[in-house]
Amino acid sequence: MARMAGFLIAAALLGCGSGIPPGLTYYFSADPRSLDPALSTDVPTGESVTLIFDNLTQFDPEGRLVSGIATSWVPSPDGRTWTFTIRRGVRFHDGRPVDVAAIRASFMRALEMAREGGRVWPLLPIDGASAVVDSAATTLRGLTIVDDTTISFTLVEPLNIFPKLLAMPVAAIVPTPTPEDFGEHPVGSGPWKFVSWSHDDLLVLARNDDWYGGAPLADTLRIRMIPETFTQAAEYESGRLSVVEIPAGETQRWEREHGAELQRRAAFRAVYVAINTTRGPLADVRVRRAINHAVNVPAILDRVAQGRGVLAAGTIPPGLDGFAARERYAFDPERARALLAEAGHKEGLKLQLWRSQRAEFARIAQAIQADLERVGVAVEIVERDASTARAAARKGDADLFLSDWWADYPDGENFTFPLFHSANAGTGGNYAFVRDSTLDAMLERARSTPDSADKVALLRSIDAAVFERAPWIFLWFPTDLWAMRPEVSGWEFPAVFTGQRWTGVRFTQ
Repeated sequence: MARMAGFLIAAALLGCGSGIPPGLTYYFSADPRSLDPALSTDVPTGESVTLIFDNLTQFDPEGRLVSGIATSWVPSPDGRTWTFTIRRGVRFHDGRPVDVAAIRASFMRALEMAREGGRVWPLLPIDGASAVVDSAATTLRGLTIVDDTTISFTLVEPLNIFPKLLAMPVAAIVPTPTPEDFGEHPVGSGPWKFVSWSHDDLLVLARNDDWYGGAPLADTLRIRMIPETFTQAAEYESGRLSVVEIPAGETQRWEREHGAELQRRAAFRAVYVAINTTRGPLADVRVRRAINHAVNVPAILDRVAQGRGVLAAGTIPPGLDGFAARERYAFDPERARALLAEAGHKEGLKLQLWRSQRAEFARIAQAIQADLERVGVAVEIVERDASTARAAARKGDADLFLSDWWADYPDGENFTFPLFHSANAGTGGNYAFVRDSTLDAMLERARSTPDSADKVALLRSIDAAVFERAPWIFLWFPTDLWAMRPEVSGWEFPAVFTGQRWTGVRFTQ
């Protein structure tokens, strides 16, 4: 009966006028892979999961960690065990209880679904998780039910970011058993109930009046699939989308025509060029610093992104613990030439810069190529599809690799450990192949220390040490720009993609 009611609601919505009735309407640029949290490997799936399901912990729009199904969590003195207190009375949309047994079964299922293409790395710090993934264990050794409202996780090593990992989509709690078509007809406990999904067209959600956090203000949330950015903008301006992201090239027009509707937020994202520190002359820090001095980053930011970004002098974005303002590598071609000569390359260098086919990256790469040519560094741009370019960087075949790094979770650790620890060289995100035992020790301590002030100090020291080693061309941290319709209130663009659940958003005609 519940599913039939959902279909009737969807049919009624689609039958209104143009098929886009007034109300809250969001959009994705691509169809979700699935609506099953265990198969959340893309942003549309992750955003959908955030709306339909609950986690033990959640992120709010500012990127702060807040309570979810768990009301509190505390680490053991050694940092290896985290104990969570579970909220009473939470139920899935079909009425089943969200209890400690359901939570344990949900984690087991997520790990087992790795065999079907799930991305379970946020759960692998749990002791025994890898054995479940490898089918060598039928129970999760590190998960213990203490009592009816308490559950604990023992980790393979101390990890202060663990509660943030549990806010990621793969850790969302699902009922057990789940039907075979769960990815098409999900049942969660979150603020929104699934109604219908027309692939590559429309996802319809209805308010969960029984949600523990209080029912959403709107009765329905529609999510359209609109791949083209200019179509997105046109639909917004026609009143058929509640919010829209503004392309960098359209910034000035939107500021002029829709200034009162705009929201800016410094993104937890870094745009950079990884310099392979193991390839020939690039192993010399003087060469890497010369490359930084040769590139006119402020001019590129203005031309390519109309100034929408914060110039980088490190890898941790503003707004995250560990960020520190410092003097960046100034645009100084003479200094660049002197450093190259000092390193024995007065006659210049030949390098390859790999990039994906993104239009923005094409313009950045061309500008870098032109700047480096002026100091005697000849750069060949190698354009490939995103997966091929990334594969070359991971194998160490690229001298330079133009890329960006998005926060998986809002923590300075996410912009340091994955990108510069020796264990992550190549495949883990360390495309610069930095291998430094001193830096490794600092990175490991920053992850394990239970003292927050100690962690912040370590992150700042790590960021400074990385900047000194110049494994990147430090470009910028982008500024996101979104518009919200005048008839919509209570929405803000989230710091991380799982931070906006649309519960306090209202549509008024």
